[in-house]
Amino acid sequence: MTAPTTWPGADGTPVSCREKLKTLAENHAEARQVLQDAFEDAVLMGVDEAAMRRILADLVAGLVSPRRA
Repeated sequence: MTAPTTWPGADGTPVSCREKLKTLAENHAEARQVLQDAFEDAVLMGVDEAAMRRILADLVAGLVSPRRA
């Protein structure tokens, strides 16, 4: 899975700053690898694949926005 080709800003317009796009792509790759590793470890240790997918989705859904502070 590759990073999205566009990243929508809060106002709906795409983020266009090259440095921001670079950081977003790097963060996407790092997050993907960490999640892939956690998923593989869990499945190899006997966790049900569907359950682990739900657990990871719940983890993402539970992330706290820095704008709420």
